[in-house]
Amino acid sequence: MKLSAHYSKASIIITISVLIAGAIIYFFAINYIAKGQLDNNLAEEIDGIKNYIKLNHQLPRQVDFDEDLVIFKQTADTGFTRKFFDTTYVNPKEKKLEPGRAISCIITLGKNNFLTTLILSREDTEYLVQIIGIITLVLTVGLLVVLFLTNRYMLNDLWKPFYRTLTELRSFNISDNKSLELKNTSVDEFNELNETVKGMSFKVKRDFQNLKQFTENASHEMQTPLAIITAKLDTLIQDDILKSEQYDQINDIYAATNKLSRLNQSLLLLVKIENNLINDAEPLQLNILVKEKMQQFHELCLSRQITVIADLKRKEITASKFLTDILLNNLFSNAIKHNISGGKINIVLHDEKIVFNNSGLRQPLDQERIFERFIKGQKSEGTGLGLALVKNICNLNGWNIAYHYSNSLHNFEIYFS
Repeated sequence: MKLSAHYSKASIIITISVLIAGAIIYFFAINYIAKGQLDNNLAEEIDGIKNYIKLNHQLPRQVDFDEDLVIFKQTADTGFTRKFFDTTYVNPKEKKLEPGRAISCIITLGKNNFLTTLILSREDTEYLVQIIGIITLVLTVGLLVVLFLTNRYMLNDLWKPFYRTLTELRSFNISDNKSLELKNTSVDEFNELNETVKGMSFKVKRDFQNLKQFTENASHEMQTPLAIITAKLDTLIQDDILKSEQYDQINDIYAATNKLSRLNQSLLLLVKIENNLINDAEPLQLNILVKEKMQQFHELCLSRQITVIADLKRKEITASKFLTDILLNNLFSNAIKHNISGGKINIVLHDEKIVFNNSGLRQPLDQERIFERFIKGQKSEGTGLGLALVKNICNLNGWNIAYHYSNSLHNFEIYFS
């Protein structure tokens, strides 16, 4: 969920809570004020009845009270305390049942006490409260609509500089000479963010260029002494005066030198792949490349008595031919190197994936670490970078590679989407 959505959600929830609480308080306050006003009117009318009795020495008639209802009931109780209460009554004028507010008290006429109940209509007051409630509800809904639209459109406009910066960062390529172009905005925080991002991108590009230059120089400088060592070893091996022990030692040095050279080339290639420095993608017929690679490894498979079975459908990909050749070469080498004598290799190429599976050790490999650098079997003489290269080439092309072990076969599957 986006930050603006989080903010909108929180502000709307808080606003609704405050409005609901305010509406409840407002409703009870209006009711309290309305009842208080009715009670004041009732008290004034009771005082008027008392004054009428005092002047006329008789009880007033019902016609004197218009829509109000007054009830006189003789009683011997003199300790009754005046009280106000809600009730319903039949309006004397309109002859219909209405809600009312009443007052009861003792009124004395001569030697007689009368329990007097005066009832006023609450219909107008309740109607007024309902109107006020409806107006409050409409204003609340209107406020929520305005708040929602404000959060939806104004906040989206407010966050546009942030999303522009995010778009620039997504398109940022550390290997390009192009610098980040971030525009100034009216928001100080976004300007500060842009300045910080610019500074970080400049430092990253500078560090990357330094590292790239160091890696290339180191690789070049290492290749020269390695080539000299290899040439000298070739000369020594051809010397007829060497003893058998010396010959074996020179062979060991020769093998170690070749391994160091391959390791240097593989690490340099990994750096180039990870930093997207190889941009020679072109349309390729993968089924044809697999067939060519099968032909290259044919003699090696015969010497190991390994049977290769291929089911290749026509598949066109867009990728670097150089990197695709390395990927296939490593998959074939891995399937042959870790196979058993008289084993088999199955290759299946369909529109959505290519699968290499081979016989070998009767136990699964570590699925979580198999594609990490320098992870290899105990008896492997390789550099431990083959499958790491395969993984990085797949990542570069947006492919997914997976390993699993089933039916005594080690399966490597590459999904093209």
